Amino acid sequence: LSELGSESAKIKAMGIMDKLSTDKTVKVLNILEKNIQDGSKLSTLLNHNNDTEDEERLWRDLIMERVTKSADACLTAINIMTSPNMPKAVYIEDIIERVIQYTKFHLQNTLYPQYDPVYRVDPHGGGVLSSKAKRAKCSTHKQRVIVMLYNKVCDIVSSLSELLEIQLLTDTTILQVSSMGITPFFVENVSELQLCAIKLVTAVSTF
Repeated sequence: LSELGSESAKIKAMGIMDKLSTDKTVKVLNILEKNIQDGSKLSTLLNHNNDTEDEERLWRDLIMERVTKSADACLTAINIMTSPNMPKAVYIEDIIERVIQYTKFHLQNTLYPQYDPVYRVDPHGGGVLSSKAKRAKCSTHKQRVIVMLYNKVCDIVSSLSELLEIQLLTDTTILQVSSMGITPFFVENVSELQLCAIKLVTAVSTF
């Protein structure tokens, strides 16, 4: 899926995606939807008190692998839809909604807590950590897999703004996209995402 994401970006840049058979492209999109769905609601912030540290790390690695795979599937689907001169058949509403659902969930539950401690849930049951002091103490070190996921999600958000310029979406979907575009401006340490969100909010405002 990672390779498919890279290749679809190249084909999109070359402007030849529309030369592929529409039926085959739609079949690929339907397969991608299953892969998006697989990681769309997986929590990566697991804390199994009964597990050993090694077991928890292995479990987390497995979850992150599925989440990253779903991100690649999102990117591939969006690359297909935002390629020039694509037929109407490829703009499948369910898949667009899945991509948005995946992106919103992992921004809120995976990336924001990693980049801004204010969004972290207190493991001792105190709710969301909201102290500004927590931000000051935050380590800037990030796992490579988290940085990779962050970059992929930035690409998805940026590509969604392209999709908005091509395809008319339902009011419900537009509301989802709007909230996804506005939230990054209240999160610290996500400047690249904020730039992508500006594009998204601008695209939404043209509706």
